[in-house]
Amino acid sequence: MAETALEGLGYKDRELSVLLTDDEGIRELNLRFRGKDKPTDVLSFPMEDPVLLGDVVISIERASAQAAEFGVGEDEELARLLVHGILHLAGHDHVRGGRQARKMKENEEALLGLLRAKGLC
Repeated sequence: MAETALEGLGYKDRELSVLLTDDEGIRELNLRFRGKDKPTDVLSFPMEDPVLLGDVVISIERASAQAAEFGVGEDEELARLLVHGILHLAGHDHVRGGRQARKMKENEEALLGLLRAKGLC
């Protein structure tokens, strides 16, 4: 999934690391790096490196709960979180809303469509 998403963004020669953890693991990282003492679904840590794009951390517990909440399969939600994290590493931001959030959502849907077309989620 990650390789396909990176290729979809034109990042064929870029690398990233992916950590799958539980709610407690992501809560600790969220507190340490963002000052928020709660679990979240995905965190992204960009690198200032020409090859290494950065790190994406996903809570499998959150992904499972959100899949049930949204009525999708766990692999679909995991793919959404992975793509979301990768887009943050690529510089996209949805926090301020507006045009940036719309553009990020459009790119997220396009990459998820690519993953679906390849049977990856």
